[in-house]
This record gives sequence, C-alpha cells and structure tokens, in this order.
Amino acid sequence: MPVVVGVDSSTSACKVQVRDADTGAPVAEGRAPHPATTPPRSEQHPRDCDAAFRAACAEAGVPDLHRPAAIAFGGQQHGMVALDAAGEVLRPAKLWNDTESAADADALVHELEGGAAAWAGACGSVPVASFTITKLRWLRRCEPDVFARVASVLLPHDWLTAQLTGARTTDRGDASGTGYWSPAESRYRTDLLALVDDTLDWDAALPAVLGPTDGAGEWAVTGAVVAPGTGDNMAAALGLGLRPGDRALSLGTSGTAYTVSDRPSADPSGVVAGLADATGHFLPLVCTLNAMKVTDAIARLLGVAVAQLDGLALAAPPGADGVVLVPHFDGERTPNRPNATGSLVGLHSDVTPGLLARAAIEGVVCNLLEGSDALPPSDGRLFLVGGGAHSAAYRRVVADLTGRPVIVPVDQELVACGAAVQAAAVLYGSSFEEIAAAWELGAGSVIEPDAAVDRDAIRAAYAAARGDEG
Repeated sequence: MPVVVGVDSSTSACKVQVRDADTGAPVAEGRAPHPATTPPRSEQHPRDCDAAFRAACAEAGVPDLHRPAAIAFGGQQHGMVALDAAGEVLRPAKLWNDTESAADADALVHELEGGAAAWAGACGSVPVASFTITKLRWLRRCEPDVFARVASVLLPHDWLTAQLTGARTTDRGDASGTGYWSPAESRYRTDLLALVDDTLDWDAALPAVLGPTDGAGEWAVTGAVVAPGTGDNMAAALGLGLRPGDRALSLGTSGTAYTVSDRPSADPSGVVAGLADATGHFLPLVCTLNAMKVTDAIARLLGVAVAQLDGLALAAPPGADGVVLVPHFDGERTPNRPNATGSLVGLHSDVTPGLLARAAIEGVVCNLLEGSDALPPSDGRLFLVGGGAHSAAYRRVVADLTGRPVIVPVDQELVACGAAVQAAAVLYGSSFEEIAAAWELGAGSVIEPDAAVDRDAIRAAYAAARGDEG
C-alpha cells in the first residue's frame, strides 16, 4: 500500500498526515508547535519550522514506520524568507500577519502609476501589509544592510520544500499571493519589484513556478517525490474537492472566504485578492486578520474555557440584545485598517457573559461576511472549515447569518489533506478531480439555518458599530 504525506505548516504548528495514496484513508499523523507570534511584528525563524516538521514526522512514524511515495507542503501564504548567495537565511521570516509593512503597502500603491486599479490589473490584488512585496520594501527601508545581502526570496513552506529537494520552487497559487506574479498572465511581474529596488536581479532571486502536477524534486532521505505544495487556502480547497461555484469559510487564527473560479479576478478596491489556485483555476479570496483568537481572548477575559464560551453563546439570543463586538483586535486586513483596535458597543447594566460571548462570535462572522460579500456569486455548496468548524456556536451563527445550509466536513485537517491530495496527483499523474472522487472528499454534516433569525438586522447592527473607525 503506497502512502503519501501531506504537511500543514501553519502559523501555530506543523501537522503531518500519512494517507493511503489510493483511498485517502488516514494512516498516521503528528503535530509539533511553532513559536507563538503576535502582530504587529510576527516572525518565526525557518529553522524552527523545519524542527517542527521533523518532530511532527517523527510522531507520525515518518520515515521509519511509514515511508512515503510522495510528499507535499501546504502552508501559510505571503511570508518572506530572505536568503543570501550561499542560501543561508538572513533573518527570521516575516509572516503573513506581520503588519509592520503597512506604510510600505500604502507607498507601493501610490508609487505605481494608476494606483490600486493598476495593481489589481497587474497582479490581481492590491497590496496590503500581508503581501510579500510589502515586506521586501520594509526590509529595504528598515534593514538596508540585510537587504543588500539578499540573493533570493522564498515563501515559508517553499523554503521547507527546498530543504528536502535543494531546489527553489513554488506553485502558481502561492506565487499569486506575493504581489509580483500575475495569475492572468502566469508570469512574474519584476517591473513591480523594481518599485522596491531597481538594481537587484529579481529574475535570479525568484523561485521557479511549477505546474499543478510537476514534481519539485526528491526527498533524499526517503526517495519520495516532492510535489510543489501550495498555500494553506489552496490546499484546503483541494482537501474539500472544491468545485467552481462552491464557497468555503475558514475560521482559524485568521478568517478567509474563497471560491473556485474559471476566470481571474481583479478587484481595485483591494477587498478580494485575485489569487490563482493549485489546479489551474483561480481562487478569489478575502482574508480577515482576526478570527478565533478574538473568541479565545474573550474566553480568557471571562475566565472560562473555550468550550464554556460556546455554551454561553448558544444560550444567548441572536443579536446579543444589541451588544456588538467589532473584532479588529490586532489591526485588520479586511477592511484594510492595520492600526485598528477592537470595540464593544450596546452595553447596558444587565449585560451578561452570554451576551458578550454571543457578540464576539457574531462579530467575527459578520466581519468575514462583510468581506465575502465582494466575492463572485456562489450557488454551490457552502463549507465551514478551520478551528471554528469544531464550535457548535460558530456553526450555528454561520448558518443563521448566511441563511444557507452549511457543510461541516468530516475531515477538519484540510490543509494537510489537500497537500496529500497534491502529492497523490503528482505521484500518479492523475487529475485533482480523480483523486477527490477516489478519496470521497467534501462529505460532512449539514447545519440548516434558523429562518426565525433576523440576519439582516444583526449584520446591519454590526455595520453600524464598525462605522468608519480604524
């Protein structure tokens, strides 16, 4: 029985899954934590991520008990790993949720003739602090001595792939989140990088962009084929077997909403990131900076466990009797308010812990839905994934505020699963659709919305509370 390995190198941890390559059945798994980070400076050294990967492999019995035929990495997007001419890491990697480059994002938008609309046309997205190109500009501005030594730039999980293969590669999905690769043209836009620095040889500094089923190389320790890997949202879409017209809402450290499309998108407002995906399609995506860490903070404030917060929220009435929480705790990406903070309105002297718990969950969901309204219309399936899918309160609020049946997949480690799908597709030379069908992906329980909930009123109250603050 050949097995494949899918790796989820996320912000908080590395998760490794071993799966039967033919059926997708789980065989073993392992997990190891990454160093904790908090914006505005959110950094991890790549060697810590490599150590977590190897620890998670050991827990999963890779490669001693389970020798994979193929492996792929899924991981956090946008980050920056800067390497010198010898391939050594120059400094800790800046992660997607590092907001220190917010001023650089604003400057880049204004420095390109045509501004936001020109950026959307060039690379499908308007840069915000998450994007790699803004972090490169920050590095040149704030650490010029380090920038002067930069010979190549990788994304965090592409650096892990390079540790196995020795090759600098990426995929079209993750390349499209850098701010200097065009999904519509399938090429790097080094003219955009010239706005950061017009002397560096960017063509030599950037990794090769592989096709969906190209191999990135071989893991010398095991002989396994190494697939190109992809970003976490693209990998999750693979793990769901997402089809054009479907939509996924993901609630984890951050919140994301995305759909698969046959056409590239370019939103000059900057709300929708016009990404590519790992299959050759496109993945219009909205990302919020604040999701479950908000409800974790409220649980801590109330002195209850997260599971208790769930019960408090479910016992409280929809709309939380007018209590509204705006969850911009660590600044926000959508809307683009990197210096914003959270706020709580509608308090009366009879406020209860349950009302606060309900307001926190509704606030997180409303914030994500405000962004997802800008995505292309979706008439397919609606999935809820990520840590929030484990929460009965989040499941209930998402169904009620969307007014749609919500599928909660059986398998919740979708990034690792999607990476394993890519590994299997490369191993067998099969289409992603064939792997998804063989593995029976996307099955789960369905949460029906409560028609009695006035979702329009709840969302309007949130929009009023959010206002123009930031």
